[in-house]
Amino acid sequence: MHSQDRVDSRKDATEQVQAAQRRAREGLPFSDDADFGDAARGFLGTREGARITSSNGRVVWSLEPYDFLSEEAAPATVHPSLWRQARLNMHHGLFEVTRGVYQVRGFDIANMTLVEGETGVIVIDALTSIEGARAAMELYFEHRGRRPVVALMFTHTHSDHWGGGRGVCSPELLDSGKVAIIAPDLFMEHAVSENVIAGPAMLRRAQFQFGPLLDKGPRGHVDCGLGKSMAMGAASLVAPTDLVKSTGERRSIDGIEFQFQMAPNSEAPAEMHIFLAGYRVLNLAENATRTFHNLLPFRGADVRDALAWSRYIDEALSMWGAEADVLIGQHHWPVWGAESIQRHLRQQRDLYKFVHDQTVRLMNHGYTASEIAEELRLPPSLENVWHARGYYGHLRHNVKAIYQKYLGWYDANPANLDPLPPAHAGRKFIEYMGGADSVLAHARRDFENGEFRFVAQALSHLVFADPANAEGRALLADTFEQLGYLAESAAWRNAYLLGAQELRRGMAPIPPRPAIPKDTLAALRTEQIWDMLGVRVRPELAIGKTIVMNWRVSDRDETFILTLDNCALTCLAGARAPDADASYSLLRRTLDDVVFRGTGLADAIASGAVEASGRTESFEDVLALLDEFPRMFEVVEPRRKVRTSQANVESQRPGN
Repeated sequence: MHSQDRVDSRKDATEQVQAAQRRAREGLPFSDDADFGDAARGFLGTREGARITSSNGRVVWSLEPYDFLSEEAAPATVHPSLWRQARLNMHHGLFEVTRGVYQVRGFDIANMTLVEGETGVIVIDALTSIEGARAAMELYFEHRGRRPVVALMFTHTHSDHWGGGRGVCSPELLDSGKVAIIAPDLFMEHAVSENVIAGPAMLRRAQFQFGPLLDKGPRGHVDCGLGKSMAMGAASLVAPTDLVKSTGERRSIDGIEFQFQMAPNSEAPAEMHIFLAGYRVLNLAENATRTFHNLLPFRGADVRDALAWSRYIDEALSMWGAEADVLIGQHHWPVWGAESIQRHLRQQRDLYKFVHDQTVRLMNHGYTASEIAEELRLPPSLENVWHARGYYGHLRHNVKAIYQKYLGWYDANPANLDPLPPAHAGRKFIEYMGGADSVLAHARRDFENGEFRFVAQALSHLVFADPANAEGRALLADTFEQLGYLAESAAWRNAYLLGAQELRRGMAPIPPRPAIPKDTLAALRTEQIWDMLGVRVRPELAIGKTIVMNWRVSDRDETFILTLDNCALTCLAGARAPDADASYSLLRRTLDDVVFRGTGLADAIASGAVEASGRTESFEDVLALLDEFPRMFEVVEPRRKVRTSQANVESQRPGN
């Protein structure tokens, strides 16, 4: 499809959407513009357009495509509250938080915080990309003078806070051990595990959350809520040398005292807060930002604990609320002044607690997740607070996350216990509704009336029943688009607009996934490698096969029994099978190369890198059973290529 066709396929906001945007402008406190002053406060300098390139000239980050956000008034195709947030997230460069504490903002979705010590600088969080971190450091040195990096801290386990670690200073210096690398307990386990097993699915789903494939503009991508977007550069995981394990721990680094509070299972499974008593700066990482955060991101993750989240904020308020002059986070802009800080923390605390408690209250009355989302509203004291708005998370999907955490996916209605999958259900729904023409006639009428939510449901059935129905696809795309224009949450907008784009253009031709970076691969526990192989076993190829192998990872003093039986690959650590089909001994890096880098096992045995006995081709037999996961798969229409050994869903017997 030609670019002009792509532009023409996108529509303007309907009259109903325009009216809804007007109501939002009238109902929210747009006269409160203090955030704009705070977002600009302390500005020292930046790079033109925040443009960052790789060594070969590829642009890995730039705010230049978002110049359209210079307009103060929101167009009808963007929720006015989201437009406001998107404009605030355009502030970029080096900012002075207070004398001795600085932040680089707008060079990535996250912030880098820099704390000056007696002889050097302590860096808190390293952004997503090595290129971005390097650019942030050079900007800091330009304005504050070149000084050595004496420590690097990671507040939590998400990659937009550690991916740029090797850009903070030279790899040689990091590897020398002279730079302390400090992180919360269990950092390495969670940094690599949260999206290892389900990584391929998460990466595809993340496209709908962050919208990287959308055109930038008032009818496309405007923001991600937490920041503008995700950087597209190189990333590398640097292992911590010092773990903070309990609330109240302190570290004296280059003459600066750091006090810590643990906040596990809040925004990340391993997360910590930091108080700089000498600077009177409180850093709550990602737990009290300028938005209602995600309790379950669209990409997928373990459900986050809203109750614990609220308690951590309350604990921080109790510990340091009276001492802090500045509150910072690793996204967005600071809060200055004790009174403002305490109010901000109370509101954030109560936001998570209110939504948790009221979801559980209604749940205990028998309401389902969708019913609670439809029923629940924030009290006015929170609803009209900008930082409690759902730019990234959202009340309606956070409610469903809380429900899922306590009760799971099933709403107890037997009709929903074993529903047909979308394509099968779609065909039956369309048949029951009188056929495609009848559905389209009703959908066109409801679309004109602005009933977009139900139109999307009905037409999704039509597209799954008949993905070649051009009129159904087009109208569903138009419907998703209007829902995207209405969305205050950037994640919702991105999801709707990417759905519309894929219905119109098809999936983007994304190249195959790059190899796992060696640093990240080395950070995996060996058990995780076996688990990753296990989820790739194709049962139709493994039927009737039994293979038992002993493995010894010599440099880690690890032993495992790896067993393929009943079409499942299992691992038992610290053991050895006397009757194994084969035994292997190798270094961990050799195992990584054999499993992920394409090094042939036979070649590794021949070279002496692997010591093997028994039927040495046993592991190659296992590798031959493994599935390959696609980079892209259909989301808003039926999947065209699915490997499965199961019979047709209609023929499955009850009780299976």
